[in-house]
Amino acid sequence: MIKVIALDFGGVVIKLDFQTAMRRFEEMGLPDVERYLNPFQQQGFFGDLEGGRINAEEFRQEFSRLAGREMTREECMYACMGFIESVPLTSLDAIDRLRGEGYRLVLLSNTNPYVMGWAMSSDFDGRGRGLRNYFDACYLSYACHMMKPDPDIFRFVLDNELVRPDELLFVDDGPRNIEVARSLGIQALLTTDVESWPSEVDRFLQTQQR
Repeated sequence: MIKVIALDFGGVVIKLDFQTAMRRFEEMGLPDVERYLNPFQQQGFFGDLEGGRINAEEFRQEFSRLAGREMTREECMYACMGFIESVPLTSLDAIDRLRGEGYRLVLLSNTNPYVMGWAMSSDFDGRGRGLRNYFDACYLSYACHMMKPDPDIFRFVLDNELVRPDELLFVDDGPRNIEVARSLGIQALLTTDVESWPSEVDRFLQTQQR
């Protein structure tokens, strides 16, 4: 029986705008931006930031070096926020509902401190609530020093949540992440639509109750 539901952030909780992010970094002078940005796992110094190998200030310094001019923290924030298209309230309402039904909801995301600085604030949902108001725990790649699809980050969640793999339902938009989760015995759903994952989760949970 499912006890914990782990959701990805981009592509599940929120809608992503990958092209706007790439355009912002290009406009700010980052050469060959496509070398670094990937819809599911970032590379280079972006990957170092998401993996917790460098911090936000070290990222700013490397961005400045590559762009050939000094970047401010606000400029880094502006560029990183290009990834955010919208925050569908249907997703957030579904999280509240599932928690009300007795499930523990956790976030499991490859992300960075710039985006999370906004997401954890009261500006996140337009209703004065940040991500921590919606989730019982947040497993963030840069804080855990691990990134999906590394099996260790899934094991870390299982150990911290004190559940067996078959008691965890993981929802993500990355096929490789789903594949690795399933290889560990975790129940996993691949979703490609921010609007549809709540009904997909409901159908899955109903099959578990039969």
